Amino acid sequence: MTPPRSATPPAAALSLLLLSCLWLSTPTPLLAQTTDVAPAAPRPRVGLVLSGGGARGAAHVGVLKVLEELRIPIDAIAGTSMGAVVGGLYASGLDARQIEKLMSSLNWQDAFRDRPPREDLTLRRKQEDETFLVKFPLGLRDGRVMLPRGLIQGQRLTELLRRLTLPVARLSRFDDLPTPFRAVATDLESGEAVVMDAGDLTSAMRASLSAPGVFAPVEREGRLLVDGGIADNVPIDIARAMGVDIVIVVDVGAPLLPRSQLRSVPVISNQMLAILIRRNAQAQLATLGPRDILIQPELGNASSFDFGVVPRIVGVGESAARAARPRLASLAVPEHVMQTYLAHRAALRSAPPVIDYVQVETGSQRYLPAANELFAGLVGKPLDPAAVAQRVTAIYGRGGLDTLDYHVIGTPDRYGLLLDARPDALGPNYLRFGLSLQDDFEGNATYNAAVRFVVTDITRNAGEWVTDLQIGNVSRAATELFLPLAHFSGWFVMPHAATQSRDVDVLTGQNLLAEYRAHTFNYGLDFGRQFGNWGEVRTGAYHEDGHFRLKVGDPSDPNLPQLTAQPFDTSDYFVRFSYDRLDDINFPHHGQRAMLQWTGIRSASAPERPSDQVTLNYIGAWSLGRDTVVLSASGGSTLQAQVTDINLLFPLGGFLNLSGLRADSLTGPNFGIARALYYRQIGRGGPGYLDVPTYLGLSLEAGNVWQTRRAASVGNTQKDASLFLGLDTFLGPVYVATGFDEHGNQAFYLFLGRTF
Repeated sequence: MTPPRSATPPAAALSLLLLSCLWLSTPTPLLAQTTDVAPAAPRPRVGLVLSGGGARGAAHVGVLKVLEELRIPIDAIAGTSMGAVVGGLYASGLDARQIEKLMSSLNWQDAFRDRPPREDLTLRRKQEDETFLVKFPLGLRDGRVMLPRGLIQGQRLTELLRRLTLPVARLSRFDDLPTPFRAVATDLESGEAVVMDAGDLTSAMRASLSAPGVFAPVEREGRLLVDGGIADNVPIDIARAMGVDIVIVVDVGAPLLPRSQLRSVPVISNQMLAILIRRNAQAQLATLGPRDILIQPELGNASSFDFGVVPRIVGVGESAARAARPRLASLAVPEHVMQTYLAHRAALRSAPPVIDYVQVETGSQRYLPAANELFAGLVGKPLDPAAVAQRVTAIYGRGGLDTLDYHVIGTPDRYGLLLDARPDALGPNYLRFGLSLQDDFEGNATYNAAVRFVVTDITRNAGEWVTDLQIGNVSRAATELFLPLAHFSGWFVMPHAATQSRDVDVLTGQNLLAEYRAHTFNYGLDFGRQFGNWGEVRTGAYHEDGHFRLKVGDPSDPNLPQLTAQPFDTSDYFVRFSYDRLDDINFPHHGQRAMLQWTGIRSASAPERPSDQVTLNYIGAWSLGRDTVVLSASGGSTLQAQVTDINLLFPLGGFLNLSGLRADSLTGPNFGIARALYYRQIGRGGPGYLDVPTYLGLSLEAGNVWQTRRAASVGNTQKDASLFLGLDTFLGPVYVATGFDEHGNQAFYLFLGRTF
């Protein structure tokens, strides 16, 4: 029998177990290669650098679209000029497609204008635009004429940026934005680059965009700031200082012009500035490392001011980014990581806060009563950008301000609205100019030049003292005091006085028989109420006396009215209702405007023969894209049967007033005319005053004058038409036109000024 195997001793078994565990816990090289997983390397921090370039900066949006498609998170943004605007909007939490939609649909011509839309102006400013058409007011201060510091103050652009960034207005540190951000501007006094990393995001973007000579400088935290491109147009160094590992640089700087194009002082001056900017940019680009990515969209000679081609420039930026896709792809992250990144950005765009109080910035105390009256209704409610903009317009539309802005201030438990009113650097008093010219190329020309001097805030309720001087076919000197009875109540009184001389033609058919010069002096008092910025009821009384002087003609001609022997002396009374929602006084695109007035004339020389007249004017405009239709009608009637006073006759004739006839060649105590105009915008117009909107159009007109109301009928109206080319210049509307009527009459016009 085989003896049984003995058991392993306990101590030996324990030693064997320990050796086995030790062997298993110490892997061989092959095992290490096949079973170990190395920890993932941390994602590099990516910085985005967006250069300046004006309208060319729209290419930045196309690059952002591709970065989002490739799932490349951006950890920090540094931008200059338009790069600061695009970068600031993206940093505020807007995505690339939202910015693209905004920039492509925005009317840049309007955005770069300072005044609110005309329909939002006060009635006073609308009425001023009817005669004083030159768009450049000049300031008066200490007896000196003041020129503007820039063509554009930026009020409307600031309002737009403020509305878009309102959801992050409570974040004072730019590192706390959905994407950390830096904007670069230039100190106008020292020339140093100013890096803005905190404070108000809107004013930072606006300051970085302030191209000298185009935009007025921005005062921010005690410094006067202009376009950052002068000091650092491609801020790579600033992005690196934000702790990024890799920078993606988008350079949209304009190329230097060849010698053949350097033919004018402005072009040479721009070239000198471009050389300085380019030298600084090249120094920054020289610091790029092998891991950095440079994108330079092929924009050619695209203008920095041509915002009309924004969609095309966005596409060029998108194409340039796709060309860099092989290098960009290495920075992509998984879908779930990108979604987390996007969700974090969106979460920081919080709902507007509830406003607990309203106050004004130091230096703006004079506007405190108006602010308290207008903004009191916003307290205790969530901040509504549209409601704030409406109230800002109510103050800014009165004139006298460079900018009127607002900020959200306070603590997380209590927020307020801080108004910052910057008085007009030109004023507060200012000059406005008017110019009109009409030539029919047959020796009949008229001209008038006018200047208006406005002294503002002469009373606590924003009263004005206005003085007008005019020379030409109508020479005039007038003064008035516009005295509101309370802030924004609408009620006002207006004493006024004027002396005037005007030409009065006497014609037989289309031929001049004689020309008189009428001299008048009047004074009176108006009283009325304005309804918001759209309507007014006014009544008044004034006394007028005057006489005629024969300028052209034979005084012994029995066919001439003997006006020189008939000085006149009248007391006049009127009631007038006005409505004005028209968007533009020169080339309206939408809105309506109407006026209805009764006037009673009581002559001192013939008190037994009173005269009463009723007049009506209407204009309405409707647009679809670049095409506009305007319907207009005017009429007037003298209620008495017999009228012999030449002052009571209504004139017709001239461009858009029966265009085939000589100006004022028809006169009568009753008149009526209807017009239908069509025009198409063939020149889009650029930002501010840098381009001229141009229109091609035609008109159909029907009207006449009648000795009695009973004689008036559609059947005996004159039928006229015109073809015209119109330009909306800073001097006023300019027309080159031809007019003709059903009888074969034809006229040609060069016209500057208002037509009807």
